Amino acid sequence: MQTLKYKVINSRKQYNEYCRKLEELVFGSHKNKEIQEEIRLLTVLIEKWDAEHDKFSKLNPIEILKSLMKEHEMKAVDLARLIDLSEGQVSEILHLTKGLSKKTIRILAEHFKLSQEAFNKDYPLKEKQVAVPEYKRNLHSGKDWRHIEGRHSSMRNQVHRSPSGKKTAHT
Repeated sequence: MQTLKYKVINSRKQYNEYCRKLEELVFGSHKNKEIQEEIRLLTVLIEKWDAEHDKFSKLNPIEILKSLMKEHEMKAVDLARLIDLSEGQVSEILHLTKGLSKKTIRILAEHFKLSQEAFNKDYPLKEKQVAVPEYKRNLHSGKDWRHIEGRHSSMRNQVHRSPSGKKTAHT
């Protein structure tokens, strides 16, 4: 009885071996009928594994990125260098206040050997939290409101010149 050259993939190690073999065959110089059959078979087996073990399909692009960073022991500063952005911009991306650009998506997909679709999915962004100086917070809380109203009421009585040069009261 003949032994099968390839079997259903049951481990990550076997998956990686089959991926390497497929790459060798695809980029090899000889592509006779037998090799083309082998390429098709490996492709089916690898796609089946991918479909069953796709841990990224339910994650948004930033969750995927964070997972890959952890897996590759990358820090935000490493990511900033990779995608040619400042650490502040990377922080905004990781905190969901800035989206991924097309250029960034291409770089990430190439670096992590994933399809661009993994990073090119819709996901909700949060509004940026802007630091408001204390004096402006006081304005909105009503603490200094009479002071501001006083300035506005004193402006009502100021005299302005109209375009024709006549004096007019600002009301």
